[in-house]
Amino acid sequence: MPQGPVVRANATAVFTMTHSTRFVGEVVDLFCGIGGISNGFKRAGFDIRAGYDVDESCRFAFETNNDSRFVNRDVASITSEEIQKRYTGTLPTVLVGCAPCQPFSTYKKGKSDGRWELLTKFAEIAVNVDADFFTMENVAGAVEYRSGEVFKDFLETLSEKYHCSAKVVDCSTYGVPQSRRRLVVIGSKRRKLSLKEPEASAAMTVRNAIRNLPKLEAGQVDERDPLHRCSRLSEKNMQRIRHSKPGGTWKDWPDHLVANCHTQPKGKGYGGVYGRMVWDKPAPTMTTQCYGFGNGRFGHPEQDRAISLREAAILQSFPEDYKFFEGEAFPGFKTVGRWIGNAVPVALAESIAKVISSEIQSVE
Repeated sequence: MPQGPVVRANATAVFTMTHSTRFVGEVVDLFCGIGGISNGFKRAGFDIRAGYDVDESCRFAFETNNDSRFVNRDVASITSEEIQKRYTGTLPTVLVGCAPCQPFSTYKKGKSDGRWELLTKFAEIAVNVDADFFTMENVAGAVEYRSGEVFKDFLETLSEKYHCSAKVVDCSTYGVPQSRRRLVVIGSKRRKLSLKEPEASAAMTVRNAIRNLPKLEAGQVDERDPLHRCSRLSEKNMQRIRHSKPGGTWKDWPDHLVANCHTQPKGKGYGGVYGRMVWDKPAPTMTTQCYGFGNGRFGHPEQDRAISLREAAILQSFPEDYKFFEGEAFPGFKTVGRWIGNAVPVALAESIAKVISSEIQSVE
């Protein structure tokens, strides 16, 4: 079990210097992607020291928006000593991360995926790095993966050094305009910390998030914002979206527009594809294919098109000015969709960061 707030030699200094410094603490981000967690912590006053990820294409977005350094490395090959060197030793330290969620997704249920071992790797790194705090975010399904044994081992490893809390939360109640259930684990050496219950009962909605963005037609790009672009629609899909109702299904269409697969017994249960969002409800979970009308309920509530990539990013609670690529060098819908769908919602990360920030300041 944890024996105190910090075990490093400079523990006292770490908790007494924050009044004279600009930042609350220092963060290293594992599996950082384009920086969802890091940006949330940056907005809460933390210094983002570095982000590690195997996907080099994330470098521009991570570095540009988080004033930090992107390290193109496989987390499985990183040593704790390397991470420790990223911290200055003058502020409380935080290790954050979101191991790839695909192994724990309901879509992978019953299938083998070796990436679950990265969860174990994160726990081992966290214990060896000996940061003052850690947090890990993942899909809710990680708790039950392999009958819960993987997650149980994960917590047991971390409990050697940290007081840990684990909670599955509805992101829409933490400022994310999206129905998204995520697992949040927080570790602290001093005492057990946990995300507080949200003060406001009303969830964020699609209207709150994207109602003021410029109108687009299918396939169009906003001349002032290269990320505010939406995919083209075939003539048949254009007819389909014109017959689609917010919150409705393909069952609202005339028979001649219904896809053959939906007339089969298995396809009749997939009512959530080719759907429009509802203005006054949270958006559905943003996936890596959230830019496609046929990939889920990703139709705009009233415009005849799928949501734009900027709208998807905002529904993930990224700031409206978050830069995803340099200038006009658009890397493609598939790449940007992957970045957005795999990201940790910024508002959720900021809520976690504020819990840790409050703990740091309470010890001053």
